[in-house]
Amino acid sequence: MFRRTFWFTAGAAAGVWATTKVNRKIKQLTPESLAARAADKAIEAGHRVKDFALDVRAGMVQREAELGEALGLNADPELPPRRLAALESGDDPQHGKNPKYSKNPTYVERSTYTYNRNEDH
Repeated sequence: MFRRTFWFTAGAAAGVWATTKVNRKIKQLTPESLAARAADKAIEAGHRVKDFALDVRAGMVQREAELGEALGLNADPELPPRRLAALESGDDPQHGKNPKYSKNPTYVERSTYTYNRNEDH
C-alpha cells in the first residue's frame, strides 16, 4: 500500500512540475513577451554601444593630448587652431587659396545658373 501511495504522489508531483514548466514556456513565447524581450535586448545593446563610443572618445581625447604634448601644440593656448586661422585668412583648406578672396584681377565669378533638364519638356 505504501508503494502505491508513493508512486501516485511522485506521478502527481511530476505532472504538476511538467504543467508548470509548459505554462511558463508558453508565456515566454507569446508575441508580447517576445517583443518585450527584444526591446530589452535592443536597449541593452544601445547601452553597450554608447559605453563603447564614450570609451573611444575618451581614448581619442587622451591620445590627442599626448600628441599635442609631444608636438608642442599646447604651448601657447592664445593661438587659434590652425584650421580656423587658415579659414579666417581666406584660404580654402581643400583647394589652396580661395579664389573669391584672391587679389587676382582676372578672376571671374562662376555663373549661378543651374541646368534643369525638366525645363525643356
